[in-house]
Amino acid sequence: MQAGAGDTPEGGFGIYVHWPFCAAKCPYCDFNSHVRHQPVDQDRFASAFETELEYFAELTCTKRVNSIFLGGGTPSLMEPATVGRILDKIAALWTVDNTVEVSLEANPSSVEADRFKGYRAAGVNRVSLGVQSLNDHDLRLLGRLHDAAAARKAIETARETFPRLSFDLIYARPNQTLGAWQSELQEAIALAADHLSLYQLTIEEGTPFFSLHKAGKLVVPEPELGADFYALTQEITSDHGMPAYEVSNHAKPAAECQHNLVYWRYGDYVGVGPGAHGRISVGASKLATATEKHPETWLQNVETHRHGLIENAGLTEEEQGDEFLLMGLRLQEGIDLSRYEKLACREVEPKRLKALLDEKMVEELGENRIRATRNGFFVLDAVVADLAA
Repeated sequence: MQAGAGDTPEGGFGIYVHWPFCAAKCPYCDFNSHVRHQPVDQDRFASAFETELEYFAELTCTKRVNSIFLGGGTPSLMEPATVGRILDKIAALWTVDNTVEVSLEANPSSVEADRFKGYRAAGVNRVSLGVQSLNDHDLRLLGRLHDAAAARKAIETARETFPRLSFDLIYARPNQTLGAWQSELQEAIALAADHLSLYQLTIEEGTPFFSLHKAGKLVVPEPELGADFYALTQEITSDHGMPAYEVSNHAKPAAECQHNLVYWRYGDYVGVGPGAHGRISVGASKLATATEKHPETWLQNVETHRHGLIENAGLTEEEQGDEFLLMGLRLQEGIDLSRYEKLACREVEPKRLKALLDEKMVEELGENRIRATRNGFFVLDAVVADLAA
């Protein structure tokens, strides 16, 4: 992939590719993922991805790609050849920066780990492993198909294969203690390369965990204990040189996930595949796009219409400002208020900003720049609502 002519929107430009299939549905997951008991026709799906990419390139071909993310679902169920076709198509349609970050989400089963060399040869240079726990009992509770030994082996293989590696862990699990999480997190940091994504378990409506929790059969930590888990996580990661650069993401200096920074810095991104979302600047407007969630319906729509879009709407100035606040205030680097004013065509009401500063929900970072404090992170939606009012 070679760099050439092309412009990068403020915040960056990325391409997100959604592979919607999983070997099993985790009971806590509300992502657009689907289990198929017959082999997926990867050649047909790869052709549809290529077609939908062509459609979006017609709107965005002048932009320079600085990140590509293959998410899911479980993208590591794709054959390396399928990944290669998608990446080659992107390179043929857009100017791709020669420092582009190409991430692929993977599950740490041994069969998928064996494919890592194939993904690397196809152009993937960063892998994100869905480890979720280093405890066998909790892996079974979370519905994961791997055990802790397989996770450690996959991490080792990934470190040997890719220049960049991240993996996810979920904390504040049922019956988990702060001491157990401290030990697990310290092991994770020792295993990690330069990036960790650490998520507090949330009970999402429509999931099996939601039904169990409602019935009193699944007990998660109370909010006060959840706050203690979060504070402990920040303390340990900071002490080991991997502070949070976003609410749930931790990295060594210069090792932040470039694709997720596109989202949080309110850049542009194309979203292709079943259930993918996008934000695309076209002239002075910003479009919000979303595609059909059901994989086979999306496939048929792309083969008929060249895309699977079910939403393609321009965002109002107010909506753009609200999204910018909601995304940007997740970052430790905070936001530039002058950019908010440019997007929303209004300034933040000075009295509301002063009140949030006085309440220590936000803090100033030099002239015209603010960020949420640790206390502000706990009530971020309310902080955003106050700033946007």
